[in-house]
Amino acid sequence: TDKTKDEFLGLEKGVNAGDGDLEAHGVTMNGGFAEYCAYPAGKVFKFSNLTDVDATLLEPASCACHGLDKIRPRLGSSVLMFGAGPTGLMLAQLLRHNGGCSVTIAAPQGLKMDLAKSLDAADHYIELSRSEPEVQFAQLKKDNPYGFDVVVEATGSTKILEDAIHYVRRGGKLVVYGVYAEAARVSWPPSKIFGDEITILGSFSETYMFPATIDYLDSGKVRTAGIVNKTFRLEQFGEALESIRNKSAIKAAIVFDDATGV
Repeated sequence: TDKTKDEFLGLEKGVNAGDGDLEAHGVTMNGGFAEYCAYPAGKVFKFSNLTDVDATLLEPASCACHGLDKIRPRLGSSVLMFGAGPTGLMLAQLLRHNGGCSVTIAAPQGLKMDLAKSLDAADHYIELSRSEPEVQFAQLKKDNPYGFDVVVEATGSTKILEDAIHYVRRGGKLVVYGVYAEAARVSWPPSKIFGDEITILGSFSETYMFPATIDYLDSGKVRTAGIVNKTFRLEQFGEALESIRNKSAIKAAIVFDDATGV
């Protein structure tokens, strides 16, 4: 913002800034795809063992760490995650390290599910048919009649989010983790939320989580190999965006040396 230093309020660590302005380079400000960017020194973090390409995952991994902090799973929790995108796969690994005794990932067959298995992100995998997943959803409910302690919707599909509540066990948590359109709406039965005492959580951004995230990634406790499966030179910027659109890239990165993985 244009505010001077004296105009900012001092907040204790962990205190939410409330209605303060949220600015981000590459989102609300320029700088996401520039070869050189200027940042305040206090916003720069050091890492030791990560490659530059894997370091591009610090932001989505920080979102996963923030999600873990919001969920706070109890030891021995059973977890069901819908979706196998990059930040979801990192959250699945974090949940396994922090109370998730049994983690199940349900996602369509393809690149992302193959990646989930290669990362050993879960204990169980449900490969959903892209055309007729209803039979598998029904079987999932049959195999888990009491539901799961934690259900994470990480696809951004309002249809799946709406149905996800029916997989949550009594006293469990439903985590709204995907990215949805502003106009999106869901309909949940309030009697189920009330009667089963279900907690519905939202998790957004990476608030306060960069230092802890660097420790997880630097130590290798959260595995990232293969998440960035395509790299491009800066002049191939258009190709990088197209690889995201056509879904040939799980995660694409711009690199500034001779190593590209196109």
